[in-house]
Amino acid sequence: MTLFANRGKTMGLLNEVIGAIVAEEALDKMDPDANLLEKGAALVAGFVGENAIEGEIDKLLHKDAPQDQDNN
Repeated sequence: MTLFANRGKTMGLLNEVIGAIVAEEALDKMDPDANLLEKGAALVAGFVGENAIEGEIDKLLHKDAPQDQDNN
């Protein structure tokens, strides 16, 4: 069993929110004069980007896991 096998929807949402906040903070560091539209785009990109990265990590973690097959 992997570390992330039993994580629920709450943890996934928390990770996506953290991704959005980190992306917005990175934009603030790069462009302190960013407008509201740019900050909103950074929030959405961080939210969606974290979800994509999480999906890829799950694929890698479960790539070598045996498939459950029922022969009944």
